[in-house]
Parts: sequence; C-alpha cells; structure tokens
Amino acid sequence: MGQMAAFPLAAPVRPLTESSPAPSPERLKALVVPREHGAWGILLMPLLVGGAAGMHFEGKIEPVLLLLGAALSLFWLRAPVESLLGTGVMRAQPGQERRHVISAIALAAALSFFFLAVLLPEWNSQTLLPLASVVVIAFATQAFLKKMGRSTRMASQIVGAIGLTVTAPAAYCVATGRLDRLALGLWLATFLFSANQVYFVQLRIHGSKLTTFKDRVRQGAGFLVAEAVVLAALLAAVRGGWLVAMSCVAFAPAILRGTAWFLQKPQPMNVRKLGWSEMRQSLAFGALLIFSVYWSH
Repeated sequence: MGQMAAFPLAAPVRPLTESSPAPSPERLKALVVPREHGAWGILLMPLLVGGAAGMHFEGKIEPVLLLLGAALSLFWLRAPVESLLGTGVMRAQPGQERRHVISAIALAAALSFFFLAVLLPEWNSQTLLPLASVVVIAFATQAFLKKMGRSTRMASQIVGAIGLTVTAPAAYCVATGRLDRLALGLWLATFLFSANQVYFVQLRIHGSKLTTFKDRVRQGAGFLVAEAVVLAALLAAVRGGWLVAMSCVAFAPAILRGTAWFLQKPQPMNVRKLGWSEMRQSLAFGALLIFSVYWSH
C-alpha cells in the first residue's frame, strides 16, 4: 500500500549488508511491520468514524469488525511484500530474512482472504466494488509518484490518504447496506483532515529551524492556502448536503493548531512528540465528527 503519511515515532533501522551477521529481532520486525505510524491513524480513524455513523442508523457491527480485520491485514501485507520485492526502505536478504518475510506474507494474505471471504458474500457488499477500484487507482498513482523522488513525496502521501480514508464510506456501507451521500461526505471530511495532517507534518519537519514569523510565512504560505481550500471545500459540502454544518467544528482544533504554529516561539524539533500530538488530533477530530453526525441526525 505504499508509503503513507508518516508521523515517525521510531528510529530508522540500518539496512543489512551481505557481510552482516544474523539479522537482529529489531530488523526482522522492521521487515514485516509497517513503519509509517501516522498511516495507521489515517487508516483506522475513518473506519471508526464510518462504523460509528452506521451504528447510529441501526447498522450492524459484525460486518464492520470483519472490515476492520480485512483492512488491518491488507495494510500489514504491504510491508513484507515491499521487503521481498525490494521496493521499500529495506530489502530482505536470502536465507532467514526471506523466509521470515514469506511467512509474514502468507499469514497476512490468509487473514485477508478469510475476512473478505466472510464479509463480501454474507453482507451484500458488492457496493464496495467502486470503493475498491478507487483504492487500486490511488495506490497505483502513489507508487508512480514515489518513483519520481523526494519532490513528489508529499503528493504521494496525500494520494495515499485517498486510499486509506476509503475505510470511512466502506465501514458505513457494510454497516447499513448503502452507499449514500452521508457516506461520501464522511469520506470527504476524513480525507481533508488527513491531507491537512500530512501537509502540517511536512511543514513542521522542513520548517523546524525557522525562527522568525516572516520566514515561517514564506515557508508555510502553501499550507495557509491549503487550509483556506479545506474551509472552502467544507462550506461547499455543507451547502450541497454532503456534510452537516456542525461537522465543521471537528476541523477547528486542526485549523487552530496549524495557524498557531506561525505565532509560536521557536522550539527544538521533537519528531516523537509531534507524532503523538497528531495522533491526539486524529482522536479529537474523529470524536467530534461522530458527535456531529449523532447530533444532527
């Protein structure tokens, strides 16, 4: 599933060379476990939002749990496949590493097949096919952007977020049996929030050494424009009936934290702290968005 918006909370693992000793447990874990911590949030937060919204309309929880299992196993599958093919950060070396990676692929694929085999026939989930096609297109486009180098890194992460946030309408769809305007509105809302997170994290990382307000504005002018675009898209979605007006409240903490960065005093860059901060932003956004759906319907 490609490299997603990453809020790195762990130190990088050095590649293994041909002359290296037996791989350490840390390296074996890194070969098969997705390292982009922020992508887990971008995957799970929309799914929980969509599932909770579906429950409000007397939806069923069983298919949501099956979708959760399928999404997690498919997301996990991406890391060992990239390690085996050498298309990711690390490449599995012949011997113990390759056997370890192949075992992880087999387990993740088996789990994915099990959850999908139960979910799709039992819960009339053919309406998921259009969403699945969007996921395939999004991650194919992301893979292409990744190959173009660092200049397209943020663009590839935002495109990846399109695929990850499909879990919002998918969870709502399997819970209620329909793919309606609210489902698509939740998708739009969770994508706009996730794209804002991707942009903000990149801004913080690349602007960590900026000390003056003028320099920050120069560096973050595009981010300010992006925040204005998010607000305009929200208003258009509300006017078009895709979102309720109260859903805009869910964006308030993220918009305020992005704007406040330009006014804050310079602070040492702490990537781990930034990652946890953005995780809290995701939890707050998801809770407020669910509250807006419950309050307005």
